[in-house]
Amino acid sequence: MTWRSLQAALPVVVVVVPFAYAVTGAHNDVLLAGGCGLAVGVGLDLRMHERIGRSAGALIGAVAGMAAALLAGLVPGNGVMWIVPPLVALAVGLADGFGTTRLRSYRDAAAETLTMSALIGTGLLPALGAGGILSCFLVTPPTALIAGALAAGRVGRPRARPPVLLTLGSLAVMAYAVDGVMHEGLRGGRPPVDAFLNAAVGVPLAMVAIPVGVFLAARGGGAWLLPRLRVYRQLAEYLRVMWIPIGGFAIGYLAIIVVFAGFGGMLARFSPGAFAGAEDAGIGEWIAFAFFRALAQDYPGIVPVSPAAWLLVGVQVILAVGWALVVFAAVMSSIQPRLERIARQALQSTGK
Repeated sequence: MTWRSLQAALPVVVVVVPFAYAVTGAHNDVLLAGGCGLAVGVGLDLRMHERIGRSAGALIGAVAGMAAALLAGLVPGNGVMWIVPPLVALAVGLADGFGTTRLRSYRDAAAETLTMSALIGTGLLPALGAGGILSCFLVTPPTALIAGALAAGRVGRPRARPPVLLTLGSLAVMAYAVDGVMHEGLRGGRPPVDAFLNAAVGVPLAMVAIPVGVFLAARGGGAWLLPRLRVYRQLAEYLRVMWIPIGGFAIGYLAIIVVFAGFGGMLARFSPGAFAGAEDAGIGEWIAFAFFRALAQDYPGIVPVSPAAWLLVGVQVILAVGWALVVFAAVMSSIQPRLERIARQALQSTGK
């Protein structure tokens, strides 16, 4: 895996895995969500253009992973019919909306849907096995038909007739799904009429109606977010200038916290009654205490009692607040000329 792939994979993992565990406690569901997000994020990052920067793959992968976590948590037994079609439609819609690809015809829609199906199927492989990959490829024809029809129906573009093979493939997949759901209902003891009605209603809902809504929402959301996300690219020059001075300020602030954590721990050793609740406190608790006190907040685990303890806390608060006000202001004043120069260059580049 290249460094660029790692740049896309790391934010996806950081976002999707905690989100998935917050949604569901099942490890397999988390594996499903994480695998889906990683496959989509890394795959898109490797193939996308530079129109919106390298963050597009990670962003789409994170959204796909979180959607997979929600679906896995809501759908009992991880039924692929209710998980895979919305995921594929979501990924295709986001890719179209964010501009990583532009769907202009049924051919473009089929190619993009096939790519997303392959990526999502690869991501679902650890959690669902070969059935996940097969399900992703089975939903490719109807999803491509939906995406192609909605892309061809855009304003200013003539509505094209869907390809015969794509239409026949979609009908075949729908018939196969109806037959499978109906027989599953019969095996579960449902009457034949109920099993047929359940399949006849459930399959179009899961494979057509929901994917249509998901695709439109994803494409519209991506198109709406695209210009707003480009702002972060414009901020990159400012962040490069501010990175080192702000980092120096943060190191000094953390140094105050660590030093006074040591002072507090030492005072508690030599004067056992100086702090309440500090009998078994370790360095981690003292750092947490000093951190909260630097923010002028109470720490519930350790409470200063003696005058020496309160004096120590007061000195820390004064130094921390002074550092935050005076040193931060000095840092910003030192980099202000460079920030103004960047702003002038940005205005000149836009012709204003």
